[in-house]
Amino acid sequence: MCGCASSSADKKSYSLNQPGDASSSKKGTNSTSKKMAKPIPISKQLASIKALGKGSDLEKAVATAALVYDNVADTEGKLSKAEAKKLLETQFVHFMQGQETKPKYQEIISALEENRDGEIDFEDFMVQLLSLTLMSDLREEIRNVKKTK
Repeated sequence: MCGCASSSADKKSYSLNQPGDASSSKKGTNSTSKKMAKPIPISKQLASIKALGKGSDLEKAVATAALVYDNVADTEGKLSKAEAKKLLETQFVHFMQGQETKPKYQEIISALEENRDGEIDFEDFMVQLLSLTLMSDLREEIRNVKKTK
């Protein structure tokens, strides 16, 4: 795998539908929705993409981000702003940690909190993800990792 946390250490699949969420307690759901198939872990989804068999670490990292997004997005490939914020808060926590006072962070989060009925697509999500990465203190720590013996 690419060595990132989502493909090596974290073997679970991602879903925002936690017990107590509106999506898991909708009234009037039929019995078929109660027997939903068990989600396939991201690592297995990634391994099933033949073109990535010999892919680079960067290709696998981007594919992992796409799979995490797609597992939460609707059938049109969109997320509500609230879902996007929740996805970032649950799956990107270490990059977001300690950024709360930075104006760019506040701008990104405010955009997700305003007009929460709006939707974003994968491209917009990735722009936000990369913006958060660039401003993150964790990015500086990664930059300082010893790369040679």
